[in-house]
Amino acid sequence: MIDDEGGGVSPSKREREYARRRYQKRLERQARAARVARRNRIIAATVAGVLIVAGAIALIVTQQGEDAPQASPTPAEPMPSGEQTSSSEDSSLEPLPTTQPEPYSAPPPETDALDTEWQATIQTNLGDIAVTLAGADAPQAVSSFLMLAGDGYFDGTACHRLLPDSLLQCGDPTATGSGGPGYSFGPVENAPTDDVYPAGTLAMARQAGNGESMGSQFFLVFNEVSLPSDEAGGYTVFGQITEGLEILEQIGAAGTADGSSDGRPAENVIIESVDIQ
Repeated sequence: MIDDEGGGVSPSKREREYARRRYQKRLERQARAARVARRNRIIAATVAGVLIVAGAIALIVTQQGEDAPQASPTPAEPMPSGEQTSSSEDSSLEPLPTTQPEPYSAPPPETDALDTEWQATIQTNLGDIAVTLAGADAPQAVSSFLMLAGDGYFDGTACHRLLPDSLLQCGDPTATGSGGPGYSFGPVENAPTDDVYPAGTLAMARQAGNGESMGSQFFLVFNEVSLPSDEAGGYTVFGQITEGLEILEQIGAAGTADGSSDGRPAENVIIESVDIQ
């Protein structure tokens, strides 16, 4: 911003630029650390795999005949619970890629969003999608997205859910709809008062009725859609799509793998990286 007094850079603008540079350096350090950690986990997993195979035999013997209860996590979803995605998977389909990032203990402070607008590029196997992130309007969601993107959390993840006439859901490393970063945050921020989400909206998915359940999953709207609020409110809008909407429209036009109105995209969509500018 040029001030009115003589064309110099205002102190507030200069401070914001310094803060942005510091944060960018932090993201770069985190990305490097994440790459090293992923490499170490792969090595450790290889060694552990040998031990697991041997231990599995003993485990089967000691637990035979017993029914072990399994957790049933509620998927994060941009829909009331009655309209959630189907969990069934066509066995003839190639499995979606999954990743196993280390879980986080807590979300980042919302002040990391710096009360400003950020630019990001979601690079996918089908093309790049450019977005702006509204740090002033949705600081919790933007701070979380910045941290996860900087750590490479989204790299190699599949967008697991498509509503062919309106939106694509991404951000789950397990590609099941129930994965997340190990933390959740809330309440809902910056939701539309009329429950209408225009084309170009970038918003957070969450569990139905739970405004404190946001994590890493988000959805991109390519055709205007109405998503009724529930007792937790609407869905946090934390950004806008500025380029690449046609890519999402093509994904929608291809439909779901099983031809349903809510399911896995017929065309695999893989996030290769998310770059913050």
